[in-house]
Amino acid sequence: MTLESLINPLKAERQPWDMFFVGLVYSSIAVLLSLLIFDDGKSLALVFLTVLATVPIMYNTLKIEEKKDIKFDKESFLLKEHSKAITFFVLLFIGFLVSFTLWYIFLPSTLTHELFFSQQQAITRINKIVTTGFSSTDTFFLILMNNMRVLFFCLLFAFFYGAGAILILTWNASVIATAIGNFFRTQLENVVREVGSASLSAYFHIGTLSLMRYIFHAIPEIIAYFFGGLAGGIISVAVIRHDFRTKQFQNIVLDSSLLILLAIVFLIIAAFIEVFITPVLF
Repeated sequence: MTLESLINPLKAERQPWDMFFVGLVYSSIAVLLSLLIFDDGKSLALVFLTVLATVPIMYNTLKIEEKKDIKFDKESFLLKEHSKAITFFVLLFIGFLVSFTLWYIFLPSTLTHELFFSQQQAITRINKIVTTGFSSTDTFFLILMNNMRVLFFCLLFAFFYGAGAILILTWNASVIATAIGNFFRTQLENVVREVGSASLSAYFHIGTLSLMRYIFHAIPEIIAYFFGGLAGGIISVAVIRHDFRTKQFQNIVLDSSLLILLAIVFLIIAAFIEVFITPVLF
């Protein structure tokens, strides 16, 4: 496959920033194909096509990480090795996020509505939940429980489909991009209404503000989901290879359990930032 040949896990570990540009390319091609080919369901097609391009590197990475669990038993070393995969996957996610956001901002409103229709519906549902008069503490636990639910599905998809967690992560990238795009357009309209036009500096200021509003809590949240996806995927590969019949499978279970625990810690941090810090700053 042409897109698959762009990069491999070993190269990605050595040059993690390449994954950011890979994310830009994969998602942009998915956007263009969705617009050109599909009459209905463009918003889901762009997620599916992005995932389709990403599955090979995701699955090959899981196989490499599972081999490390079998070969090494020192947990601190394994976490250091896993962090390399997490780093380039987070950069891949940021590539998706930046790409989807730019397409959302610069496409005409009619195309944006078609391309991100399902994502808009998801944001509307979320807003209804968090604006029903709950206290900050209640909102914190509400968001945390929702994020824990997403983590559970990352584990589930990764276990049953190997690289399946990337589906949920790509969907989240498109939803966050839609939220950023909405905020950007709203702020830009306010500036134009007050001043009459928007300068280049205004575009830069609003763009930075829009990104910072969501990226602070999105990064630890996505790291958590990648930890969960990695844990479920490693166990999935071990089962496929019948490594569960070996003594090393205990190391795999221990390592995956630690990854899940770290994921929960990152989700707590993300929910705290989203509820108690982001509203103060933005």
